[in-house]
This record gives sequence, structure tokens and C-alpha cells, in this order.
Amino acid sequence: MTKTSVALSVVLLLALIALAFFWANRPRRLIIDAALPVNFPKQGFSHDGFEELLDAYVTPDGRVDYVRWREHPASVARLDSYLAAVSKFSPNTTPTRFSGRNDQLAYWMYGYNAYVIKAVLDHWPISSVTDVKAPLEVVRGLGFFYQLRFSFGGEFLSLLSVENDKVRKQFRDPRIHFILNCASASCPVVRPGLAIGDELDRALSLAASEFINDPANVTIDHDNRIIYLSKIFKWYEDDFVNDIRLDGKPVGNGLLVYITKYALDTLANDLARSSDYKIQYRDYDWHINSTG
Repeated sequence: MTKTSVALSVVLLLALIALAFFWANRPRRLIIDAALPVNFPKQGFSHDGFEELLDAYVTPDGRVDYVRWREHPASVARLDSYLAAVSKFSPNTTPTRFSGRNDQLAYWMYGYNAYVIKAVLDHWPISSVTDVKAPLEVVRGLGFFYQLRFSFGGEFLSLLSVENDKVRKQFRDPRIHFILNCASASCPVVRPGLAIGDELDRALSLAASEFINDPANVTIDHDNRIIYLSKIFKWYEDDFVNDIRLDGKPVGNGLLVYITKYALDTLANDLARSSDYKIQYRDYDWHINSTG
């Protein structure tokens, strides 16, 4: 066998492996077969149905009672009805329903969170979203965050695409990382109050403050001169630092500057004493954010 034929054989083999990988991990579309919510407005976009479900099934500490939710078919159907609206309308396909930037952002964030809950309910019982695997799961979360596809205004998107292409790229507001929920213990908690319009900015800042002032996400160990942070700050560090840069503030250690922006008294005082401390990131807890 000549060198040329060997090279061609290797190329063919690699092509077949790549084809097998992409075929095995081809998108799985979740089809919403439900009617729109009763009295859904002819103008605008109502999140009321989803908000009422969160009021019913989310605990004060942000955990979701998936078991009880599944035990009530009417509540499962009501989530499907809300998602029927998400599936039918979007800022891209029906822009007149979304009067401004905040309403557009609210649509993408709340639609994302609703589909995450839908996917968990559909695959229940699971101990982690990483249990929803692609046939060839080469990266943790590939099945849940990439292979599953959900309809937003008729466009089927992965959760990864919604987060990166629709939310991060279009709105460039790092506070979204404290609203988007991945149904895992280390994620920001699910909040029943779904602010829209002029109220959204305040809700985003409140979510940032609550996350940052939670010792599970930011802890300072003065004895060992270490700042322990949620891994969210590592994964999206550029988003946080760029926000400080856009504010026109000295970047310095931009990550800590951003955190200080939302730190309350005790944490703010601790941060002022620890600017030269080492930063360590906590392991991310992918266990499901359920009440059980």
C-alpha cells in the first residue's frame, strides 16, 4: 500500500468517525403540542402563566418541586401552554409584541428557564441534567444543553445557543448570569417574580446582589488569604470585566471590582481588605435543584 493510499484511508476513516459522531448527536427537537394560554393577549407577551406555576412549585430557597409538579397534569399542561406561546412568538418573528429591549431580554431568559424545567419534567426522575446524555457524550452536558432543541418563535435552538447567541451576544449584560437557571444546585435560584419592562433592570440588579452576597458563591477566608468564588465567575469572567470597562471604571482586578459593585456592607468590607488574596473557584454542583 502506497503512502498516498494510506493517507486517503486515514482521511476516510476520520471522516466516517466524524459523520458517525454528528449523526449520533444530531439535534432532538422538543415539540410543544398545546394551545396558547386562555386569553393570551393579542399584543405584547404575557409571562403570567409561567409566573403562577413558579409561585406554586418553587420554594422560598429557590428549589423546584418537580415531583409535585409532575403529579398535577393540569400544571404540566399549563407549562406546555406557556411554551406554546414561546414556540409561536419571538422578538425575531413577531417584533411588534416586544416593545423594547427589556421585554425582548425577558422573553429569552424566561423562555430559557421554562424550557429547562420542561426538559427536567420530561426526563424525570434524574439526579442531574447531565444524566440527559447524547449517544456520544464527549463533553458533560452535551445532551441537555446542545442536543435538545427548543422552539423559540418557530426557530429550534439549543439552550447553549439561546444563552450565547440570543442573550449574551445581543444584550451584553452580565447580570443575566444570575437569572438563567440550569436546574442545578450551584445555579442561581429560580425566582417566581418575572419582571418585564421598566422593572427588569431592578430585578437584574437584585438577582446579582442576592447571588453575590450568598456565601455559597462568594466567601473570603482571611486566615488563608483566599477568596472562594462560584465557577460562574470563572466561566464568564470576560463578561463581568467588560462590564466594568464599559462603565469607565479602572479595571484592575476586574472580577473583584464587579463583585464589589453588588456587595453589601459585610462583604464589601471584607473585599476591601482582600484585594491581594488568591482566588479559588468552587467545584460546581450539578445535582438537580429539586426539593427532594
